[in-house]
Amino acid sequence: MNTKIFCDIADLSSIKKFNKKNIVKGFTTNPSLMRKAGAKNYKLYSKQILKICTTKPISFEVFADDQKSMIQQGIKISTWAKNVYVKVPVINSKNKFSGLAIKELNNKGIKLNITAVYNAKQTEKILKIINKKTKVIISIFAGRTADAGKDPVPEFIKSIKLAKKFKNVEILWASVREPYNYLQAKKLGCHIITIPPSIIEKI
Repeated sequence: MNTKIFCDIADLSSIKKFNKKNIVKGFTTNPSLMRKAGAKNYKLYSKQILKICTTKPISFEVFADDQKSMIQQGIKISTWAKNVYVKVPVINSKNKFSGLAIKELNNKGIKLNITAVYNAKQTEKILKIINKKTKVIISIFAGRTADAGKDPVPEFIKSIKLAKKFKNVEILWASVREPYNYLQAKKLGCHIITIPPSIIEKI
């Protein structure tokens, strides 16, 4: 099992640099990385990224907090390019499961990256509402779980096992803290790991 490395970055010069590297198979971004990179207009900045990254998968996140707006934003983002995955948080700021948005976008054939997942129960909830055709990435936040004093590995083992029946679903190790996480992800059979540039350099 070869775990694909995605680069977690929104800075244009870094995307240019890492897009040329064979080790990097895709990119993930989020609104705070975009702000850090100096983006003033989300759509225009994303389009600049897409001029550089034309074939590798790249995730752009919705920033709406209610499901109706998530769906509207998700539909818009999905039209920007063929290699775009729409990133949707598994729960909103009110701790409400984004099931409606996930189901609706998935049914429309929109590729999704469902983010900020912390446990296999959430993975199970997602798998119950998606089809077996449209591509879905489930991003599990290993680092943040470990920061809270919990071992993230058992949740990955369960989630990978649950996702085995779905050829269209990939499990992603997110919130990387150290190069060792890459070895952990590979050992578990994670499909993808998303890593900040400084740690990719070390690997």
